[in-house]
Amino acid sequence: MTQNNQEIPGMNLNNNYTQKPMAPESPNKAQKEMDKTKKELEKIKSFIVKKYPFTQAISVLPPQALKSFIEEEVGENVPQLELEKLQKKIHLYVIVPEDKFKSIPKIKKEIVGQIDKSKQDIWLYVKTPVDIWETCLDSKFDLAGAVAMSFPLYDKGFLGALRVCEIHKSLVLQKFEKYVVSYCIGGSLVRGEAIKTSDVDVFVIINDTDVKRMPRLELKERLRGIIYQYVAEAESLAGVKNKLSPQVWLLTDFWEAVKDAHPVMFTFIRDGIPLYDRGTFMPWKALLKMGKLKPSPEALDMFMSLGDKTIQRAKKFLLDIVIQDIFHGVVTPSQGLLMLYGLPPPTIQETVKEMKRIFVDKEKLLEKKYYDILEEVAIKYYKGYEHGKIKEVSGKEVDRLLKNLEDYTKRLKELREQIEKRTQEKTVEQIYKDVFGLLNAILGKKGQAVLITEFENKLIKTGKFTQKHLRILKDVVDARTKFKRGKSNSHKVNEARKNAQILINDLIEYSQRCDLIGLEKGKMRLRYKESGKEAFAELLICDKVSFLFKDKIIKKLTDKVEDSEMDEVTDAVEKQKKKKNVEINPKIFELLKKELGEFEIII
Repeated sequence: MTQNNQEIPGMNLNNNYTQKPMAPESPNKAQKEMDKTKKELEKIKSFIVKKYPFTQAISVLPPQALKSFIEEEVGENVPQLELEKLQKKIHLYVIVPEDKFKSIPKIKKEIVGQIDKSKQDIWLYVKTPVDIWETCLDSKFDLAGAVAMSFPLYDKGFLGALRVCEIHKSLVLQKFEKYVVSYCIGGSLVRGEAIKTSDVDVFVIINDTDVKRMPRLELKERLRGIIYQYVAEAESLAGVKNKLSPQVWLLTDFWEAVKDAHPVMFTFIRDGIPLYDRGTFMPWKALLKMGKLKPSPEALDMFMSLGDKTIQRAKKFLLDIVIQDIFHGVVTPSQGLLMLYGLPPPTIQETVKEMKRIFVDKEKLLEKKYYDILEEVAIKYYKGYEHGKIKEVSGKEVDRLLKNLEDYTKRLKELREQIEKRTQEKTVEQIYKDVFGLLNAILGKKGQAVLITEFENKLIKTGKFTQKHLRILKDVVDARTKFKRGKSNSHKVNEARKNAQILINDLIEYSQRCDLIGLEKGKMRLRYKESGKEAFAELLICDKVSFLFKDKIIKKLTDKVEDSEMDEVTDAVEKQKKKKNVEINPKIFELLKKELGEFEIII
């Protein structure tokens, strides 16, 4: 698009081109003429784009190339005066798609009509990309280069892509022209589909047949490095977003690839367009068109075997879908649900068995048809493949198994929700049971409401527990109530479980302190003499029975002294917990005196 502050070639704006011999005139008058021409060209461009929205590019040709264009358009026998007159005009170049070729006369006529209205001295060209490529195929590379370097008034991407190629080509040839055999373009640019962000494919073929001072590969890498270095410079100079993608080939390697019927080379020769060629590319193109470029016997064998290899690869691909993707698609989520249920990570065979035992038979949460899907994939196909019984599967089988996988996955998502709901229910009931079980042990067996009231009056208000503990207790009750009504969720259940653990730990600690206090009341430390030496023993007084701990020996004291075991001590302690006071039988001291001799109580 033309900007107001840009200059138009052909208007004596820093160019060697003059519209007509100019008599001395004021700078203001020249500026006014130039501005007027800009406005008229902008109007013509707007008319063309609006009238023919398929237009690919509009540009002003550079003055130094006009003679070649005129001779190409009119003929070489143009009188000198007529040639000079035509060269003084502004040469407007319009590019339209190839499919509009038949409409060019009509398009040209209508544009000429608009030009006449503007009263500008303009020579019009309406061409297609194929017209430009034809000039290249005729080795008239200067014409394509002039189009590439023309001043763009409007461009959908074609001119920019061509311009970056032309600049890159010039940089490459300027550096080492004698090594370059051909510089060709291909891809979307040749097809006329290039946009402002299209990659531009370029082939550069290097002559390595007379290289003597360095190995061929070294030559290739050196030239390739320089050619790639010029890419960024060309893109910057062209001022476009198109990314240049050059491929560099040695002439001998390229010819070997052609003989082997390499598809890329054949496509390149068939569709490529030379922007520079030293008589190599065009003969290849002609030979290919005549059918003279044929694959070698080895290449033909390779092509003929391609079908068999494709079939084998497709069969292996189908089998991999079943053995890898579908297998893991049914087994992995099944293992996850078994772990969610509470089992350790199972093996494949354990997964199949446990899914049936737990979810089909025991819990009756999963219908057998879904278990059959798991069993078929994990046992019939996977184990069959491992044992060499399954070697291929049909596309029809894969489609059926994929449909089964889809159904199985959907059902397992539902099963997960069912398992999580049951798990949450168990969690809620367990924390409720644990909390109120501890409260029953501390305050006595009572109803829920009474326990909450006594917990507040006897333990909260006396400072043994805090208001936070009371709030947690009520939250546990509330979580259980809401879950039964279906108004809870996993987040609320987890929150209740986490907070309930705080209350449970503190209740256990309080209960243990109470038990310890009770036991300490009935515990004594004794000092006595044994074989003339000082010795110690411990006495534990429980309900109706006492225990003497002496040299790792336990004695039970009732009305007599008997040997005892730790289990008996544990049972007696549990019974003592239920009583608040410890009663001491005076006969115990008589028994101790007989057992220890003279003793004294130190604790």
